Amino acid sequence: MEKTAGKPIRCRAAVCRKPGEALVIEEIEVAPPKAYELRIKILCTSLCHSDVTFWRMPTSPVSIFPRIFGHEAVGVRENVTDVKVGEIVVPVFLANCEYCRDCKSNKSNTCTSLPFSSAPGMPRDGTSRFTGSSGETLHNFLGVGCFSEYTVVDIAYVAKVSPEMPIDKACLLSCGYASSCFSVDDFDVIKEMTDGGADYCFECIGLASLMNDAFSSCRDGWGKTIILGVEMHGAPLSINTYELLKGKRIEGSLFGGIKAKTDIPLLAQSYLNKELHLNEFITHEIDFEDINTAFDLLIQGKSLRCIIWMNK
Repeated sequence: MEKTAGKPIRCRAAVCRKPGEALVIEEIEVAPPKAYELRIKILCTSLCHSDVTFWRMPTSPVSIFPRIFGHEAVGVRENVTDVKVGEIVVPVFLANCEYCRDCKSNKSNTCTSLPFSSAPGMPRDGTSRFTGSSGETLHNFLGVGCFSEYTVVDIAYVAKVSPEMPIDKACLLSCGYASSCFSVDDFDVIKEMTDGGADYCFECIGLASLMNDAFSSCRDGWGKTIILGVEMHGAPLSINTYELLKGKRIEGSLFGGIKAKTDIPLLAQSYLNKELHLNEFITHEIDFEDINTAFDLLIQGKSLRCIIWMNK
Protein backbone atom coordinates (compact mmCIF):
# COMPACT_ATOMS: atom_id res chain seq x y z
CA MET A 1 0.00 0.00 0.00
CA GLU A 2 3.01 2.32 0.15
CA LYS A 3 2.60 2.87 -3.62
CA THR A 4 -0.86 4.35 -3.02
CA ALA A 5 0.13 6.60 -0.10
CA GLY A 6 -1.02 10.16 -0.71
CA LYS A 7 -3.11 9.17 -3.74
CA PRO A 8 -6.82 8.44 -4.20
CA ILE A 9 -7.79 4.77 -4.32
CA ARG A 10 -10.64 3.31 -6.33
CA CYS A 11 -12.36 0.33 -4.73
CA ARG A 12 -15.68 -1.36 -4.10
CA ALA A 13 -18.12 -0.22 -1.43
CA ALA A 14 -21.65 -1.13 -0.38
CA VAL A 15 -23.58 2.12 -0.85
CA CYS A 16 -27.01 2.87 0.61
CA ARG A 17 -28.75 5.67 -1.28
CA LYS A 18 -32.10 5.82 0.55
CA PRO A 19 -33.28 4.78 4.02
CA GLY A 20 -34.16 1.10 4.19
CA GLU A 21 -33.06 0.33 0.64
CA ALA A 22 -30.78 -2.58 -0.21
CA LEU A 23 -27.08 -1.74 -0.37
CA VAL A 24 -25.50 -1.73 -3.83
CA ILE A 25 -21.88 -2.66 -4.53
CA GLU A 26 -20.38 0.27 -6.45
CA GLU A 27 -16.94 1.50 -7.40
CA ILE A 28 -16.01 4.57 -5.36
CA GLU A 29 -12.99 6.77 -4.75
CA VAL A 30 -11.37 6.98 -1.32
CA ALA A 31 -9.29 10.12 -0.81
CA PRO A 32 -5.89 10.00 0.87
CA PRO A 33 -5.94 10.70 4.61
CA LYS A 34 -5.50 14.22 5.95
CA ALA A 35 -3.57 15.18 9.08
CA TYR A 36 -4.26 12.88 12.05
CA GLU A 37 -5.93 10.31 9.79
CA LEU A 38 -5.02 6.95 8.29
CA ARG A 39 -6.36 4.89 5.43
CA ILE A 40 -7.18 1.25 6.12
CA LYS A 41 -7.63 -1.72 3.82
CA ILE A 42 -10.59 -3.58 5.32
CA LEU A 43 -10.09 -7.34 5.59
CA CYS A 44 -13.47 -8.20 7.03
CA THR A 45 -16.38 -6.41 8.65
CA SER A 46 -19.58 -7.30 10.47
CA LEU A 47 -23.05 -5.89 10.93
CA CYS A 48 -24.26 -4.31 14.18
CA HIS A 49 -27.82 -3.44 15.24
CA SER A 50 -26.76 0.23 15.20
CA ASP A 51 -26.11 -0.04 11.46
CA VAL A 52 -29.63 -1.39 10.97
CA THR A 53 -31.14 1.33 13.17
CA PHE A 54 -29.57 4.17 11.17
CA TRP A 55 -30.15 2.35 7.86
CA ARG A 56 -33.88 2.43 8.62
CA MET A 57 -33.86 6.00 9.97
CA PRO A 58 -35.53 8.69 7.80
CA THR A 59 -33.25 11.41 6.50
CA SER A 60 -32.24 13.86 9.26
CA PRO A 61 -29.16 15.87 10.31
CA VAL A 62 -27.58 12.65 11.64
CA SER A 63 -29.03 10.39 8.94
CA ILE A 64 -27.81 11.60 5.56
CA PHE A 65 -27.75 9.63 2.32
CA PRO A 66 -26.10 8.32 0.18
CA ARG A 67 -24.09 6.65 2.88
CA ILE A 68 -21.54 3.92 3.56
CA PHE A 69 -22.46 2.14 6.77
CA GLY A 70 -20.38 -0.17 8.93
CA HIS A 71 -18.40 0.43 12.13
CA GLU A 72 -17.14 -3.05 13.06
CA ALA A 73 -14.09 -4.16 11.13
CA VAL A 74 -10.45 -5.15 11.08
CA GLY A 75 -7.85 -4.18 8.51
CA VAL A 76 -4.29 -3.21 7.65
CA ARG A 77 -3.11 0.33 7.18
CA GLU A 78 -0.98 2.77 5.31
CA ASN A 79 1.84 4.81 6.81
CA VAL A 80 1.32 6.95 9.96
CA THR A 81 3.38 7.89 13.00
CA ASP A 82 2.31 5.42 15.69
CA VAL A 83 1.16 2.48 13.53
CA LYS A 84 3.42 0.63 11.12
CA VAL A 85 2.43 -0.15 7.53
CA GLY A 86 0.64 -3.49 7.37
CA GLU A 87 -0.11 -3.70 11.11
CA ILE A 88 -3.46 -5.21 12.04
CA VAL A 89 -5.78 -2.48 13.29
CA VAL A 90 -9.33 -2.25 14.55
CA PRO A 91 -11.32 0.93 13.79
CA VAL A 92 -13.77 2.03 16.49
CA PHE A 93 -16.63 4.51 16.78
CA LEU A 94 -15.47 6.15 20.03
CA ALA A 95 -12.37 8.34 20.16
CA ASN A 96 -9.42 7.68 22.46
CA CYS A 97 -6.95 10.53 21.88
CA GLU A 98 -4.95 9.52 25.01
CA TYR A 99 -4.12 13.15 25.83
CA CYS A 100 -7.29 14.88 27.09
CA ARG A 101 -8.47 14.89 30.71
CA ASP A 102 -11.02 12.12 30.22
CA CYS A 103 -8.73 9.86 28.19
CA LYS A 104 -6.09 10.11 30.91
CA SER A 105 -8.64 9.39 33.64
CA ASN A 106 -9.58 5.87 34.73
CA LYS A 107 -13.10 7.09 35.50
CA SER A 108 -14.29 7.57 31.91
CA ASN A 109 -13.85 6.27 28.39
CA THR A 110 -15.27 9.35 26.68
CA CYS A 111 -12.93 11.78 24.93
CA THR A 112 -13.08 15.51 25.64
CA SER A 113 -11.13 16.42 22.49
CA LEU A 114 -13.33 14.40 20.12
CA PRO A 115 -16.74 13.86 21.76
CA PHE A 116 -18.97 11.05 20.51
CA SER A 117 -21.26 12.06 17.65
CA SER A 118 -23.50 10.17 15.24
CA ALA A 119 -23.27 12.97 12.67
CA PRO A 120 -21.73 11.94 9.33
CA GLY A 121 -18.26 13.09 8.37
CA MET A 122 -14.77 12.92 9.80
CA PRO A 123 -14.56 14.08 13.43
CA ARG A 124 -12.10 16.96 12.95
CA ASP A 125 -13.54 18.67 9.87
CA GLY A 126 -16.97 17.08 9.24
CA THR A 127 -16.19 16.16 5.63
CA SER A 128 -16.14 12.78 3.89
CA ARG A 129 -13.28 10.91 2.22
CA PHE A 130 -15.69 8.93 -0.01
CA THR A 131 -16.75 10.02 -3.51
CA GLY A 132 -19.24 8.18 -5.72
CA SER A 133 -18.75 7.29 -9.38
CA SER A 134 -20.72 10.37 -10.48
CA GLY A 135 -18.74 12.70 -8.21
CA GLU A 136 -21.24 12.94 -5.36
CA THR A 137 -20.22 12.84 -1.71
CA LEU A 138 -20.82 9.53 0.05
CA HIS A 139 -21.23 10.03 3.80
CA ASN A 140 -19.60 7.70 6.31
CA PHE A 141 -21.05 6.24 9.50
CA LEU A 142 -19.78 6.92 13.03
CA GLY A 143 -16.44 8.06 11.65
CA VAL A 144 -15.71 4.59 10.25
CA GLY A 145 -17.75 3.61 7.16
CA CYS A 146 -16.19 0.17 6.79
CA PHE A 147 -18.59 -1.36 4.26
CA SER A 148 -15.87 -0.45 1.78
CA GLU A 149 -12.65 -2.16 0.74
CA TYR A 150 -10.81 0.96 1.94
CA THR A 151 -11.78 3.59 4.47
CA VAL A 152 -10.20 6.58 6.23
CA VAL A 153 -10.41 6.98 10.01
CA ASP A 154 -9.02 9.40 12.56
CA ILE A 155 -5.96 8.12 14.42
CA ALA A 156 -7.89 8.53 17.70
CA TYR A 157 -10.41 5.96 16.43
CA VAL A 158 -8.11 3.00 15.86
CA ALA A 159 -6.47 0.34 18.02
CA LYS A 160 -3.69 -2.11 17.21
CA VAL A 161 -4.03 -5.84 17.88
CA SER A 162 -1.58 -8.72 17.97
CA PRO A 163 -0.80 -10.24 14.54
CA GLU A 164 -1.55 -13.61 16.18
CA MET A 165 -5.19 -12.60 16.66
CA PRO A 166 -7.53 -14.31 14.14
CA ILE A 167 -8.90 -11.67 11.79
CA ASP A 168 -12.56 -12.55 12.16
CA LYS A 169 -12.36 -12.59 15.97
CA ALA A 170 -10.54 -9.24 16.01
CA CYS A 171 -13.44 -7.79 14.03
CA LEU A 172 -15.79 -8.41 16.97
CA LEU A 173 -13.61 -6.29 19.27
CA SER A 174 -14.42 -3.25 17.12
CA CYS A 175 -17.87 -2.98 18.71
CA GLY A 176 -19.68 -6.32 18.76
CA TYR A 177 -21.80 -7.47 21.67
CA ALA A 178 -24.66 -9.88 22.34
CA SER A 179 -27.94 -8.43 23.54
CA SER A 180 -30.66 -9.98 25.66
CA CYS A 181 -33.85 -8.80 27.26
CA PHE A 182 -36.66 -9.87 29.51
CA SER A 183 -40.35 -9.07 29.26
CA VAL A 184 -42.24 -6.43 31.23
CA ASP A 185 -43.73 -8.99 33.62
CA ASP A 186 -40.50 -10.78 34.50
CA PHE A 187 -39.02 -8.58 37.22
CA ASP A 188 -41.07 -10.24 39.99
CA VAL A 189 -39.80 -13.62 38.76
CA ILE A 190 -36.24 -12.29 38.74
CA LYS A 191 -36.57 -11.06 42.33
CA GLU A 192 -37.85 -14.47 43.39
CA MET A 193 -35.11 -16.32 41.51
CA THR A 194 -32.39 -14.10 42.97
CA ASP A 195 -33.73 -13.83 46.52
CA GLY A 196 -34.53 -10.13 46.35
CA GLY A 197 -33.30 -8.90 42.99
CA ALA A 198 -30.32 -9.02 40.67
CA ASP A 199 -26.99 -7.49 41.64
CA TYR A 200 -26.61 -6.21 38.06
CA CYS A 201 -29.13 -5.65 35.27
CA PHE A 202 -28.12 -4.72 31.73
CA GLU A 203 -30.51 -3.04 29.29
CA CYS A 204 -29.26 -3.66 25.75
CA ILE A 205 -32.28 -2.93 23.55
CA GLY A 206 -32.84 0.82 23.84
CA LEU A 207 -36.40 0.97 25.21
CA ALA A 208 -37.20 3.31 28.10
CA SER A 209 -39.84 0.90 29.43
CA LEU A 210 -37.25 -1.89 29.53
CA MET A 211 -34.80 0.40 31.32
CA ASN A 212 -37.45 0.96 34.00
CA ASP A 213 -38.02 -2.79 34.31
CA ALA A 214 -34.30 -3.47 34.57
CA PHE A 215 -34.08 -0.95 37.41
CA SER A 216 -37.07 -2.55 39.16
CA SER A 217 -35.38 -5.96 38.91
CA CYS A 218 -32.31 -4.85 40.86
CA ARG A 219 -31.72 -5.65 44.51
CA ASP A 220 -32.26 -2.96 47.13
CA GLY A 221 -29.05 -1.72 48.72
CA TRP A 222 -26.52 -2.36 45.98
CA GLY A 223 -28.28 -3.36 42.77
CA LYS A 224 -26.93 -1.59 39.71
CA THR A 225 -28.64 -1.09 36.32
CA ILE A 226 -26.38 -0.50 33.33
CA ILE A 227 -27.93 1.14 30.26
CA LEU A 228 -26.32 -0.04 27.02
CA GLY A 229 -29.19 0.42 24.55
CA VAL A 230 -29.84 3.71 22.74
CA GLU A 231 -33.38 5.07 23.11
CA MET A 232 -34.13 6.41 19.61
CA HIS A 233 -37.83 7.25 20.12
CA GLY A 234 -37.48 10.16 22.53
CA ALA A 235 -39.26 8.33 25.35
CA PRO A 236 -38.28 9.67 28.80
CA LEU A 237 -36.84 7.45 31.52
CA SER A 238 -39.03 7.49 34.63
CA ILE A 239 -37.88 5.68 37.76
CA ASN A 240 -39.16 5.46 41.31
CA THR A 241 -37.07 7.86 43.40
CA TYR A 242 -37.85 5.88 46.55
CA GLU A 243 -35.97 2.95 45.01
CA LEU A 244 -32.98 5.24 44.53
CA LEU A 245 -33.11 6.15 48.21
CA LYS A 246 -32.91 2.43 49.01
CA GLY A 247 -29.47 2.28 47.44
CA LYS A 248 -30.14 1.19 43.87
CA ARG A 249 -27.97 2.75 41.17
CA ILE A 250 -28.38 3.37 37.45
CA GLU A 251 -25.71 4.44 34.97
CA GLY A 252 -25.01 4.46 31.26
CA SER A 253 -22.18 2.77 29.41
CA LEU A 254 -20.85 3.61 25.95
CA PHE A 255 -18.60 1.08 24.22
CA GLY A 256 -18.58 -1.04 27.37
CA GLY A 257 -16.58 1.58 29.25
CA ILE A 258 -13.35 0.54 27.54
CA LYS A 259 -10.58 2.72 26.14
CA ALA A 260 -9.86 1.46 22.64
CA LYS A 261 -6.09 1.90 22.41
CA THR A 262 -5.31 0.21 25.73
CA ASP A 263 -8.17 -2.22 26.30
CA ILE A 264 -8.72 -3.73 22.83
CA PRO A 265 -5.16 -5.14 22.72
CA LEU A 266 -5.78 -6.60 26.19
CA LEU A 267 -9.04 -8.18 25.04
CA ALA A 268 -7.25 -9.67 22.04
CA GLN A 269 -4.62 -11.15 24.33
CA SER A 270 -7.34 -12.53 26.59
CA TYR A 271 -8.77 -14.34 23.59
CA LEU A 272 -5.35 -15.75 22.69
CA ASN A 273 -5.01 -16.89 26.32
CA LYS A 274 -8.38 -18.69 25.96
CA GLU A 275 -9.89 -16.44 28.63
CA LEU A 276 -12.31 -14.61 26.31
CA HIS A 277 -14.83 -16.53 24.21
CA LEU A 278 -15.58 -14.95 20.83
CA ASN A 279 -16.04 -17.94 18.54
CA GLU A 280 -19.61 -18.52 19.72
CA PHE A 281 -20.74 -15.07 18.59
CA ILE A 282 -19.94 -15.75 14.93
CA THR A 283 -22.95 -17.55 13.49
CA HIS A 284 -22.50 -16.81 9.78
CA GLU A 285 -19.79 -15.88 7.26
CA ILE A 286 -20.54 -14.39 3.83
CA ASP A 287 -18.81 -12.67 0.92
CA PHE A 288 -18.94 -8.89 0.54
CA GLU A 289 -21.18 -9.21 -2.53
CA ASP A 290 -23.85 -10.79 -0.32
CA ILE A 291 -23.84 -8.08 2.35
CA ASN A 292 -27.62 -7.63 2.18
CA THR A 293 -27.95 -11.20 3.43
CA ALA A 294 -26.31 -10.06 6.67
CA PHE A 295 -29.08 -7.46 7.09
CA ASP A 296 -31.77 -10.09 6.48
CA LEU A 297 -30.25 -12.52 8.98
CA LEU A 298 -29.89 -9.91 11.73
CA ILE A 299 -33.35 -8.40 11.22
CA GLN A 300 -34.93 -11.86 11.30
CA GLY A 301 -33.07 -12.74 14.49
CA LYS A 302 -31.16 -15.56 12.83
CA SER A 303 -27.64 -14.33 13.55
CA LEU A 304 -25.54 -12.86 16.33
CA ARG A 305 -22.59 -11.74 14.25
CA CYS A 306 -22.16 -12.31 10.55
CA ILE A 307 -18.57 -11.92 9.33
CA ILE A 308 -18.43 -10.24 5.92
CA TRP A 309 -15.23 -11.04 4.05
CA MET A 310 -13.96 -8.49 1.54
CA ASN A 311 -11.78 -10.86 -0.47
CA LYS A 312 -11.71 -14.29 1.10
